[in-house]
Amino acid sequence: MKKKILIFSLAYYPKHIGGAEVAIKEITDRISPDAYEFHLVCNRFDSTLPRTQTIGNVTVHRIGLTTNNPTMGDLRKLPLHLNKLTYQWQAFWAAKRLHTTEQFDGVWAMMAHATGVPAGKFKRAFPGVKYVLTLQEGDPPEYIEQKMKPFGRTFGEAFTRADTIQVISTFLGKWATCMGYVGVPVLIPNAVNTGHFTQPYSETDLDAARAELGKKPGDVFLVTTSRLVYKNATDDVVRAIALLPANVHFAVYGTGPDQTMLEKLIVELGVTDRVHLLGHIDHAVMPQYLKACDIFIRPSRSEGMGNSFVEAMAAELPVIATQEGGIADFLFDETKNPDQPTTGWAVNADSPEQIATAVNDIMTRPEKVQTVTTTAQAMVLAQYDWDLIAARMQSEVFEPLFRDT
Repeated sequence: MKKKILIFSLAYYPKHIGGAEVAIKEITDRISPDAYEFHLVCNRFDSTLPRTQTIGNVTVHRIGLTTNNPTMGDLRKLPLHLNKLTYQWQAFWAAKRLHTTEQFDGVWAMMAHATGVPAGKFKRAFPGVKYVLTLQEGDPPEYIEQKMKPFGRTFGEAFTRADTIQVISTFLGKWATCMGYVGVPVLIPNAVNTGHFTQPYSETDLDAARAELGKKPGDVFLVTTSRLVYKNATDDVVRAIALLPANVHFAVYGTGPDQTMLEKLIVELGVTDRVHLLGHIDHAVMPQYLKACDIFIRPSRSEGMGNSFVEAMAAELPVIATQEGGIADFLFDETKNPDQPTTGWAVNADSPEQIATAVNDIMTRPEKVQTVTTTAQAMVLAQYDWDLIAARMQSEVFEPLFRDT
């Protein structure tokens, strides 16, 4: 018999989405609607969006405060900023109302700090309904726990009441155990659309992207695709640029609260002609602009997993990163991980000097770069494709969850 699953998510398509929302859609799109029916409760944010809408294999139910056609930046301002807080209660009430008519077999919470509270409350109210918690957090657990202290034991119950906890990294699996989950977390990482990032581009297309970037012959472009926030350490790359030759540039695709700080730092270090803050990039054209550059970099101070790294590996770019959090599951360094096939260049957090050394190594060792990028791409194709991950979610999470029901 088909099972009904209610998903808790702060946001969902078609607007204001991030990696968690992408994961939900990529997984649900690949699971047969004959076996599972998905509903989802999320914030509406935008008054132009309908309160109820079917998107792919998910029926979306929207709640919360709205304004007319807000930007991502507006979500961090009043009144929309209140939605993160009010969701903790409103999502539970909305789920209760839906349950009276839909009679859900299970609930699925996407990220503990975002939706674990209403999901745990739902499980307490309806103990016969199965409950899956997915951990995708990128911030340090200590920071999240401090942030969620006002919710007291209710936040802890997001973990202890879960029937299954699925994590996207070994690092997050350890956090689940520390928070009191008594089972064995199911490690299934996020993935990428490998076909999208491995697609070839003509030299004409790549030259057009290079021209748009202002990339000249002999230039070496570092590139990142990430939110401009403290944890992503874009500032460390800017500091490293000041230590590198004049032909080394840094293309930054992304927006966020750190932009003003970065603009000031770029001026202070005298690299205004070599660091390019380019704003948002559409996912549809991202592979073209990645391949027009030379090195992907994000020296994260914390990371749950980091899809951007895997996307860059699929596009055959050499990757420089820290091994913080979940990055350590897939980025293996020649020196730091001699027992693993090398897939990238690892640096310590807060170390512009090590970033500069890694960039120089990449620029002077083309044979190593070819070997590493080939190895990394092969790993991504074998382990991080959405078709594989969706199949694993069905066979390792949902099927065991409902086996005895």
